Amino acid sequence: MKTFLLGAAVGYVLGARAGRARYEQIVRTYRSVADHPAVQGAAGVVRAKVGEKVGHKLPFARSAGGPNGHRTREPKATQA
Repeated sequence: MKTFLLGAAVGYVLGARAGRARYEQIVRTYRSVADHPAVQGAAGVVRAKVGEKVGHKLPFARSAGGPNGHRTREPKATQA
């Protein structure tokens, strides 16, 4: 437990020193990789394989709802 807390503290300090610009760079890189067609195709294959094994129990399964397997949000009830 102490090792985990030490690692978290070191990560926090290094992250704070890197600053917002580095964070934005990491996010941009992640999004460009995640949006790449090859990565999307591999993710689809993985979803299909896992879906075959587990079925409808996972939230990201294709049968979960809307387009592209994403769940659709229910509108919130409002008071009149």
